[in-house]
Amino acid sequence: MKKKINARLVFLSILAIFSTMLCITLVYYDLFGKQIMANLEIYSNFIREYDTIDEIMAAGDRNSQDGVRVTLIEKDGSVVYDSATDSETMENHSDRPEILSAYENGEGTDIRISKTLDQSTYYYAVRLEDGMVLRVSEEAENIFSFFFSAIPTLLVIAGLLTIISLIFAQVLTDNLVEPIEKLAEHLDDGENITYYEELEPFIHMIRKQHQDLRHSANMRQEFTANVSHELKTPLTSISGYAELIEAGMGTEEDTRRFAAGIHKSATRLLTLINDIIRLAELDVSKGELDLERINLLVMVNACAEMLQISAQKHNVTISVEGEDCYIMGNRTMIDELIYNLVDNAIRYNYENGKVYVKVGHEGEKVALIVSDTGIGISKEHQERIFERFYRVDKSRSKSTGGTGLGLAIVKHILVSHDAKLELTSEPDKGTTMKIIFEE
Repeated sequence: MKKKINARLVFLSILAIFSTMLCITLVYYDLFGKQIMANLEIYSNFIREYDTIDEIMAAGDRNSQDGVRVTLIEKDGSVVYDSATDSETMENHSDRPEILSAYENGEGTDIRISKTLDQSTYYYAVRLEDGMVLRVSEEAENIFSFFFSAIPTLLVIAGLLTIISLIFAQVLTDNLVEPIEKLAEHLDDGENITYYEELEPFIHMIRKQHQDLRHSANMRQEFTANVSHELKTPLTSISGYAELIEAGMGTEEDTRRFAAGIHKSATRLLTLINDIIRLAELDVSKGELDLERINLLVMVNACAEMLQISAQKHNVTISVEGEDCYIMGNRTMIDELIYNLVDNAIRYNYENGKVYVKVGHEGEKVALIVSDTGIGISKEHQERIFERFYRVDKSRSKSTGGTGLGLAIVKHILVSHDAKLELTSEPDKGTTMKIIFEE
């Protein structure tokens, strides 16, 4: 990054140097031309003070030694006198811009570039009292030769300025990058690092990204440890029962009990693996959802019917009420959402408990409410129940076959659908979860 910043600063400096020098050259040449024209005007005012043509010619001859050319033109444009050339060989000057302007306005100027592009001739003409035109002129370098003659000097100056720019660019780059480098070395304790005010949003972004990465790494580490622990328990149980059966220990009735234990642990293991795979799919999936218009009440009725056997096993009754409400959602995800909420309401309920599911409108939004008469959730646990493998009652969760991942899946689905959840719960009085969807 330092090399790129340094290179760009140097490039901008060199560009600024040459642009500035070019502009200065143009401005200086313009001032140079104005000064020549002002001198010619002074010469003409001096010469026009003479009374006779002979005196003007004599003055012209003297001024020609200073490089000033003097010309007298009659009213018809014919040349009467020229200090540099035989006037009789010269063509009519009535069409020259400075002469025409002098006839009309009393004075006129013009600059003409020679064909060789080495010189420019500056003309100043003034009308005399007798109608004749007095013109003085002087040759000087044109803009091209002026610029090219100055190139050696300009290059020396530009070289010196470039060297200075390189030094300053390096110093500025080091000063600019230094806080970032220090922050990179002390991301966890970089609060006291001084930096430019303009860098504050960038510094905050880097810190936030670092914190997010560290948090994600901790979560992955914790998740891996939890998965290992959760998988180890049913596998240990299966291995133990299988070892007892293999050794021929126990009666036939014991063997059936061992087989039931293996079946229960295998079922729990399969459920756990399915939930882990589903969470991994939700973590990876960042694309647009395949949305469709869903009748939420129809899906709730289907889910309640599917969970009737589980409810009967736990001696829990399910009741559904509401009206047809439509949302835009992913059918598979919404089905998982409803299933996990109702399944939790059954698992963490008391015997002869009840589960109430309601679908209805709340203004322009759609609400799904799942309530139970179960064990409830205390305040200190309510903020953590959506964490992976977090259980309020670990012994009850394992005995009912819970994996501790159901509400983590629910959280993913809520975020994917921009839905909101409101939780109300008290220990031994039950739990109510309200999901608010956009219609």
